[in-house]
This record gives sequence, structure tokens and C-alpha cells, in this order.
Amino acid sequence: MYTCADCTVIGCLKGDLSEIPKNCPMREEDIKNEAIKEYKKPEIRRFHSMSSKVEKTGYCEWSRVREVVEFCRAMGYKKIGLAFCVGLQREAKTFSGIMRKAGFDVVSVCCKNGSIPKEDVGIEKEYKLNPDKFEACCNPIGQAKYLNSQNTEFNVVIGLCVGHDSLFFKYVDAMTTVLIAKDRAMGHNPVAALYTANGYSKKKLGI
Repeated sequence: MYTCADCTVIGCLKGDLSEIPKNCPMREEDIKNEAIKEYKKPEIRRFHSMSSKVEKTGYCEWSRVREVVEFCRAMGYKKIGLAFCVGLQREAKTFSGIMRKAGFDVVSVCCKNGSIPKEDVGIEKEYKLNPDKFEACCNPIGQAKYLNSQNTEFNVVIGLCVGHDSLFFKYVDAMTTVLIAKDRAMGHNPVAALYTANGYSKKKLGI
């Protein structure tokens, strides 16, 4: 079992493999070589290369929004998909406007598309926020399929719930990045819980 998160050597970063742990992934040469083979495929090589270009050019200077803009420009994309949570519609509207000003066409689809009652897809009444009222389920599969139907070239996720985002990634065709990871308790800043894991946020971590 790999435990890179607990590594004290980090030989991969230094290019020094002399003291890597016994369970280091780099000991699996076959897997590394499989990955290298994938990077050499023309479409993957270009995508990976442009990612590095954006990283280098805007390092510690560009916001993630700017990085998305510049990456889409570098790749020559025109039609961008936006899958967002209805609770972050204001943020989605702002981002969509920025992308349009930058010259892109933006196709946006809300999480509540379809207005499907939670009961219709097997969500028990006890898992509704308001059990006795109508609640449309989040429909990430629908978001993916609607964006697929529009032939988006690249997609951006804003605030989809844990699990719902996973379903979106599973069903969407085009490459996708996350602009905002939802975290209602931490103001949509999940890393804040890590920075305060032994203090203010300890009770919110469930451990």
C-alpha cells in the first residue's frame, strides 16, 4: 500500500531514488512506464504540456480563474461547459461573464436541471432537507449529458456536492477541471479545515 502523504524522503521531487521507502510507487517500474507511454500520445502530450506552460507562466501570480482562462486559450478551445451548484449561481454568473469577455462561448447547466423529485430516483424521504416538501434532486448525470450534447471542449465545475461531482466526472465526455470545491461549513475553502484540524475545525472533521 502506497503512503506518499506520510513520506519523509520525497525522492521523486529531488530525482534521488537511493533512499525511497519500500512501498514507494516508483518501485513499480511497469506502472511508471505505462504512464509515460500515455503522455507520449499526441493529444495527451499537448494537454499535459499546456498545463505545464500555464503553471510556469503564472506561477504564484495568476488566480485559478486566470489559469482556467489561459489554459483554454493555450488549448485553442472555444466552447466551455460550466456545471454548477444552484447555491453558487452568483459565482457561476460572474465566472461565465469573465469567460465570455475572454472570448469563449459558455454553456452552463445548473445542478437542479430536470426538476426531478428526489423520490423519483430512489432518495428516501429521511434524506431530504425538508421531508414534507418538494425537493428537486441534484442531477449531475443530466449536467454531463446536456454538456455532452452541446459538444463542449472543456468543462469547469463550480460547487458540485461530494459524490455528485464524481458522477459528473464519470458521465461527462470532455476534460474537466474544478474551480470551486463545495464546503458550506468553511466558506467553500476546504483547505481551511486542514489548517485548523487540531484547533477550531476539530469538531467539524468527524474524527
